[in-house]
Amino acid sequence: MKEQRHRKILELIKENTITTQEELAEYLIENGYLVTQATVSRDIRELGLIKVTMPDGNQRYQAVSGAESAMNEKLIRIIREGVLSRDIALNLFVIKTVSGMAMAVAAAIDALKWKEIVGCIAGDDTIFCAVRSMDEAYEARNKLDKILK
Repeated sequence: MKEQRHRKILELIKENTITTQEELAEYLIENGYLVTQATVSRDIRELGLIKVTMPDGNQRYQAVSGAESAMNEKLIRIIREGVLSRDIALNLFVIKTVSGMAMAVAAAIDALKWKEIVGCIAGDDTIFCAVRSMDEAYEARNKLDKILK
């Protein structure tokens, strides 16, 4: 039953913008799962769900897995506050940052452990991310674009 409920929670947060534990509990009840707030809270912790800030400033639950498991609000905030622009030069993914923020942003990107990025070198306001191919450079840029939205 717990595994089925966990699968349902992951499905619900993927398909809906769920902002509170109470809202998640309501969705579960509507789908035939009799849960309490304590059960939902425990499920959220066991599934490793995080709250992410949406472009409108509201927050929602999001599932994290694999390389994304390292992503948390602090890393997202560092990246959002520091990145000014990004570009691709062959197999380099180049990121321009606010002056003095390149090392912090590079460390945040390294913490994400994206498979596309072999490593980052940071100066004062520029980061060079080495990638294996142009395709992976575009994949890395797309991931960064999702964070910056």
